[in-house]
Amino acid sequence: MDATESLPSLETARKLGLLPEEFDRIAEILGRRPNFTELSIFSVMWSEHCSYKNSIVWLKTLPRDSDRMLAKAGEENAGLVDIGDGLACSFKIESHNHPSALEPYQGAATGVGGINRDIFTMGARPIAQLNSLRFGDLSLAKTKRLLRGVVKGIGDYGNAFGIPTVGGELFFDECYNTNPLVNAFSAGIVEVGKSAKATSYGVGNPVFIVGSATGKDGIHGATFASEDISAASTDKLPAVQVGDPFMEKLLLEATLEIIETGYVIGIQDMGAAGIICSTSEMSAKGEHGMIIDLDKVPTRQPNMAPFEILLSESQERMLVVIEKGKEHIIQGIFDKWDLNCAQIGEVTPKGENDLGRLHFYRYGELVADVPAYDLVLGGGAPQYHREYKEPAYIKEFAKFKIADVDDIETDEIKKVAVHLLSHPNICSRKWVYEQYDSTVGTANRSTNAPSDAAVVRVKGPGLPATDKSIVITVDCNSRYVNANPRQGAMIAVAEACRNIVCSGGEPLAVTNNLNFGNPYVPEVYWQFVEAVQGMGEACLRFSTPVTGGNVSFYNQSSDDGPVFPTPTIGMLGLMEKPDHRMTLNFKNEGDLIYLVGPSEDDISSSEYLYSYQGIKASPAPSFDFETEWRTQEGIKTMIRHGWLQSAHDVSDGGLFVTLAESAMAGNTGFQIHPDTRHRTDAFLFGESQSRVVISISPEQQQHVEGYLNDSVIPFLLLGTVTADNFVIDETPILTLADAKGLYDNALSVIMK
Repeated sequence: MDATESLPSLETARKLGLLPEEFDRIAEILGRRPNFTELSIFSVMWSEHCSYKNSIVWLKTLPRDSDRMLAKAGEENAGLVDIGDGLACSFKIESHNHPSALEPYQGAATGVGGINRDIFTMGARPIAQLNSLRFGDLSLAKTKRLLRGVVKGIGDYGNAFGIPTVGGELFFDECYNTNPLVNAFSAGIVEVGKSAKATSYGVGNPVFIVGSATGKDGIHGATFASEDISAASTDKLPAVQVGDPFMEKLLLEATLEIIETGYVIGIQDMGAAGIICSTSEMSAKGEHGMIIDLDKVPTRQPNMAPFEILLSESQERMLVVIEKGKEHIIQGIFDKWDLNCAQIGEVTPKGENDLGRLHFYRYGELVADVPAYDLVLGGGAPQYHREYKEPAYIKEFAKFKIADVDDIETDEIKKVAVHLLSHPNICSRKWVYEQYDSTVGTANRSTNAPSDAAVVRVKGPGLPATDKSIVITVDCNSRYVNANPRQGAMIAVAEACRNIVCSGGEPLAVTNNLNFGNPYVPEVYWQFVEAVQGMGEACLRFSTPVTGGNVSFYNQSSDDGPVFPTPTIGMLGLMEKPDHRMTLNFKNEGDLIYLVGPSEDDISSSEYLYSYQGIKASPAPSFDFETEWRTQEGIKTMIRHGWLQSAHDVSDGGLFVTLAESAMAGNTGFQIHPDTRHRTDAFLFGESQSRVVISISPEQQQHVEGYLNDSVIPFLLLGTVTADNFVIDETPILTLADAKGLYDNALSVIMK
């Protein structure tokens, strides 16, 4: 290294997002002051986005293991779960919030590209995608612009890449005005024993960079994602990457082909922090070093500085370590797919005093010499225990009393129903999903039948034949989490399980995307700690260990404050046989409609209370683990026995919306008789948990009621499926046509 180079100051370190004590620690690790390239390396690798320095101590408390787990949280690019028949499912969820806030189209598109690369670097072919989206007040022009850009970015990238988008969720609240949340989920299938690892070992083994050329897009993107959004954030548009789905499709095929050769030692996507992240994480895992010649990296722009090449987050790139002597085979495969494939270095042994060092050269000079282990999550990167305290609003929310809200009369039911069916948080997402291709890819496709979770057949080129399907969902009601982070996170896990069970699946495992505000704010960090603990309790109870995911802090602005705490749950379930498939649509006129699970006089945090009554301060809705468990076991058993015509969980909007959705999906009506032991608004529009609406043929009544009584599961015969009117007691509320007109068109009318 050039000894005459002017070494960066503490002020430079601050500008790169490093704390003074971190600057001192870097000098201690290196035994000298870092040069600018080295300081830039530490700034991205020790950013929250890469190191999880403010979250890892709590993430370690989450359950991580089960008999099916093949790759646990943090071990590989994504989780890997055994689904039987010699097959495994790799799945993961990650955020692209900050980029999407500034450049929604590319921010969302590259989020989709990045999460799919995490899957196929495991050797798994992606078969399905989901997304979880949060935006601000939909009456604002800015919110509409962000929504249009994000949806188009997801649709364009996913459709061109050729992987179906089969479901997701969409939620609006003014807390997301500045910071939208864009969480992308992907799942893929690989044969057990044929997955790839993100590691590096074997002295002399060649290191390749493959895929797209490296440009200046996304430099310091990881640092950008580890700070609050502000007016100055627009100056950081170079931190937003640009994606190319057609290039990614080629990279997918080439990657799976080289993994199939058996000559790949390790492979990793170049996501956040680019080359430096991949080289350091793979080297640390394999306890080896690397020597890298940055002159050999294919670049799109001339005269790129060393730190620009190392930190660039240009998309559609991989780092690959292969067996020495097999270079020509790997090169031939990438030549066939017309992709860059450049050997940029080789693996080196660990030293006497460290587990492996990274040496980076530019124009023949050593520009950075850093220890891999000290850069990475779980290694020498900082781990902090932050101060936290309960926000004052929690006690204020707890003061809510349902008695202070007047119950509605029968003649007001229609008014509430119209409000809810046309509300952006409840109405059909048709405007969104019509921009996605849910059937692209002939090998694997969703049935597209209406159900609480997406069901995707496990089938594809070169895979063993099986009757299995994966059942996948993303869930989180962030309003509940804001009201009570621990209970709200429990409900998010429980609802994900309930959606999978109602679709005929068995919940297996979780990936999570933890979206929160600034972790240095004690009240925000309290929300995070409580939510993680609640999630951990729920995952233990439902035997759904956490396989990994993403933490996204700094979703906060000076204008709007922090977003609602939003721990999005991505859940994987398994359906062993096609005849276990259950849908939510009512089937036949005259079928009996039941409510399974307990009714409560509870309207807390419901859409009815929040947006219709205008009361925003209330606790999370009632929830009990054992009640939830019994309800789900009951639904699962009745589906296996073939007793049910439909099943649909009661969630946003309450019982009435659940009934309406089942009726609209089946082109039917319903007539029910409310439980007069409860308030009308709570029974119809409350969102207390652990409830499912089922329909059955009259011939199954004895079986169903006998089973529910024997199992001590609360239930109520509500009424029957009818031709087309929505009737409560003898009062018509809406016709099927009117309800569908409201529900189907509300979002598209707003977005015109």
